[in-house]
Amino acid sequence: MTLPMPRHADPRVVRVITFFEHLAPADLDRLDEVYASDARFKDPFNEVHDIPGIRCVFAHMFDGLGSPRFVVLDAIAQGDQCFLTWDFLFEAPRLGPGTTTIHGGSHLRFGPDGRLVLHRDYWDAAEELYEKLPVLGALMRWLKRQAAG
Repeated sequence: MTLPMPRHADPRVVRVITFFEHLAPADLDRLDEVYASDARFKDPFNEVHDIPGIRCVFAHMFDGLGSPRFVVLDAIAQGDQCFLTWDFLFEAPRLGPGTTTIHGGSHLRFGPDGRLVLHRDYWDAAEELYEKLPVLGALMRWLKRQAAG
């Protein structure tokens, strides 16, 4: 069950949430409305430092996954910083039938003009992705049990 995104008083936060929840391939040509030209983006697989790099990350997402979309669950903002929690939903036949969901969070920092200068995604690739792969998943689950004692 996906919870509705709570309202937020900061218009920068509302703009970013709206952008990500409605992100489509056509929006990649207007990333400069949301990101500063030298914005930094990092997630468990990528680290880029400009809009063309960010565009490549999102283009790869749309090329490699079926029906990708974000649902923002909560937002906390103070000053020029914001933290979002979200669900990322997509289809990937190699992970099994149906929709896969990754739970994660994003640390965002706004520049003076209200655009993002930092976007850092946090999510557990082992739990949220690798454990769902047929062969690697069994190994990851075994390693997790061994580490738990």
